[in-house]
Amino acid sequence: MASDNCRKDELLEENRIDSGIDSYRSILKSEEPRESLGTEPGDAKFSTAEERLDSSYGSSSITVDSLSDVVGGCKLSSPKEEQAQNCELSEQEENLLTTITEDGDTILHLAIIHEEEFIAQQLIQLFPKNVLDIQNNLYQSPLHLATYLNLTRVVRELVEKGASLELQDHDGNTALHVACQQGQVETASEMTKHVSPSKLAPVLETQNWKGLACLHLAALNRHHQIISDLAKKGANLNIQEGTSGKTALHFAVELRDITSVKLLLSRGANVDTAMFNGCTPLHLAVGRRDASIATILCQSGADTMLRNMEDETALDLADGNEDILAVFPFDDIQISGRSVVGVNF
Repeated sequence: MASDNCRKDELLEENRIDSGIDSYRSILKSEEPRESLGTEPGDAKFSTAEERLDSSYGSSSITVDSLSDVVGGCKLSSPKEEQAQNCELSEQEENLLTTITEDGDTILHLAIIHEEEFIAQQLIQLFPKNVLDIQNNLYQSPLHLATYLNLTRVVRELVEKGASLELQDHDGNTALHVACQQGQVETASEMTKHVSPSKLAPVLETQNWKGLACLHLAALNRHHQIISDLAKKGANLNIQEGTSGKTALHFAVELRDITSVKLLLSRGANVDTAMFNGCTPLHLAVGRRDASIATILCQSGADTMLRNMEDETALDLADGNEDILAVFPFDDIQISGRSVVGVNF
């Protein structure tokens, strides 16, 4: 387990983007050394897994007024290639724009945490792409933070500017994972609607450190619209999570979520995909004595005779339960491994 955690940390460190400020500093033609901002503990504006997004929130060094004053010095209406020349900043303002806090946050991270959407949008126009993808000490990019806070317009601006959808935070989640987990339909749509299938495919296949893809999180949290939207975008409905091999359909069955079960099946999910232990969704439904979902699965063509690693069929798991047995076609019932059909008693 320790080696797995070390490997995850290595992967994050290899992929982390945190050096873009220097390139931006060169754009501003400044050779002054980067200064760090003083920080004080403050209340978290938003938390995930009970961890702070940024411990500088509430810092006396960064206020909404200071953000506005610095960004206001730039003429953002000029063409991109002329923006740097038309942005006349004082040395103090330039240092603030190119500073990374002790928590790894840029001024853009902080603007988003403060939920200053207008300022964030101005900074997105001002910064080059590689600065937009800088990850803080929790490996959160500005796109992660905007998604956590459901700032849809900021998400749109970041995606249109080319912010990466593939970056993973300290839990292995991409920004799209976050949107799918929280049920943010509009935010998820902004991240996917203008992205080519070839660029979106690896994001949809990405698993977090718990082995969960975006579709799994949507199913686990009963976010039916997102399940539907992901299916339309070409998500693999049969993708298996990395720990036990469950698909979104397995999760829906376990949750007794009939709506998700029907939705996934209607979109083409394989009714007979087996977990690593050989259990199909029908095994799970029968094991939970869920006759309603077992019926839906059988009507969708589930193979009642598939065996798991314990050499059990779904019928074996019925264990004499009449409601469940009534679900199975009569000619599938077996005694001692032999079909009762055609047997003379």
